[in-house]
Amino acid sequence: MVNVYDKANELAGLIKQSDEYKAYDRIKDEVYEDEQNKRMIKDYKKLQFEAQAAYLTGQEPAPELMEKIQKMGEVLQFNPKITEFFSAEYKFNTLVSDVYKIIGDACDVGANMFDED
Repeated sequence: MVNVYDKANELAGLIKQSDEYKAYDRIKDEVYEDEQNKRMIKDYKKLQFEAQAAYLTGQEPAPELMEKIQKMGEVLQFNPKITEFFSAEYKFNTLVSDVYKIIGDACDVGANMFDED
């Protein structure tokens, strides 16, 4: 009998060995060594979360919030390490998302939600 939790732990170990995770972990450590970089990234993500929360509740985010996000994003893009961090984070998140999709597809999770009979 296969223990699903053992396999999940094995998969977690493989993910931690992936190039995507190693690149993300390395650049995260480098970027977060600088407290200002760390604070700016956390502030930026907090603003993005606020905007996403508004969308999820069926509302438009406040124009001021969207302007803050845009201005902060413009500032962050001038820092090559932060740009590298966001790129590595995106690649790692894509890997995790793909794994979740594979599991969801294999188990038919939500597959027929929008299909017409």
